[in-house]
Amino acid sequence: MIIKDVIPGFELFQPTSIDDAVALLDKYQHDAWRMAGGNDSIAWFKDRIKRPKVVVDLTRIKEMKGVRETADYIEIGPLTTLTEIENDPIIRKQFGLLSTAAALVASPQIRNSGTIGGNVSQDARCWYYRSGLPCYRAGGNTCFSDTPEGMNREHALFGASRCVAVSPSDLAPVMVALDAQMVVRNGKGERVMSTDDFFIGPAIEITRMTAMEASDLLVAIRLPKAWAGAKFYFEKVTDRKSWDFPLVNVAAAIVAKDGKVDRSRIAVGGVEARPRRMDVAEDTIKGQAITADLAQEAGAAVSRRARPLNYNHFKIPLMESLVMRAVRDAA
Repeated sequence: MIIKDVIPGFELFQPTSIDDAVALLDKYQHDAWRMAGGNDSIAWFKDRIKRPKVVVDLTRIKEMKGVRETADYIEIGPLTTLTEIENDPIIRKQFGLLSTAAALVASPQIRNSGTIGGNVSQDARCWYYRSGLPCYRAGGNTCFSDTPEGMNREHALFGASRCVAVSPSDLAPVMVALDAQMVVRNGKGERVMSTDDFFIGPAIEITRMTAMEASDLLVAIRLPKAWAGAKFYFEKVTDRKSWDFPLVNVAAAIVAKDGKVDRSRIAVGGVEARPRRMDVAEDTIKGQAITADLAQEAGAAVSRRARPLNYNHFKIPLMESLVMRAVRDAA
């Protein structure tokens, strides 16, 4: 029997600088848990599924908060709340895609405390994994979703490798569409990662959804100005209007020149363990003037190689429709 609502004891640290936080993570490694807004962390602790010996509360690190503008990019501190992202004038003016997506996450209460870093780094929402069962993602040797009786309505169409869980983030596909750079620091130094390297699937590492190691800390997110002011589109479909995770979502950034698509980035969430870059749709529209027929063609192309499970076939036409609308309406 799983005991609920009783949080196991842990040692709490509240560093006030990035250097102190990195030193703690480097010291405690897999025994440590990074906590920002805490919305997901507290749920894990209450259900006793995650039992860290040490919790590193990051909320007192001022240098990891706020939005800063440079000549080449907009830099966002990972502790910046979703409400702040939604309302920030720099983001609204140059990267409206991000502010639109942030406004659709969960509820106002959660957006007031939830952070952009926490949203893009959040773990899978699979029923079995979250219930503490010994699935592959939890270090076991089976996938309870990928069975004839498994509950897999919300699960993957692509990239399954033992685990069929999907990324539940609304902002992760936005990061891909905006070609964001993720700045990660540990005791050995700092590295800047593309979204292609930051978000990973189960074939690379099945127990986590990002490339962040135990001693790593996400210290900044950079949005290149090359995509500032592009034509943007974001939409997500959920079972409920609010306070729900996406069944499928889409984020698109399209730049036109002389009436034709010069470049684009389109990403879909909820169909793979990582945001799925829709290269085939981008290739379909490149150099073309957007028409309803072309948007339809781009949407139809994205379901190639999709492998639906027993109960998620509906995601294929849903994904196609979202990409079609993203191309049609953004352009």
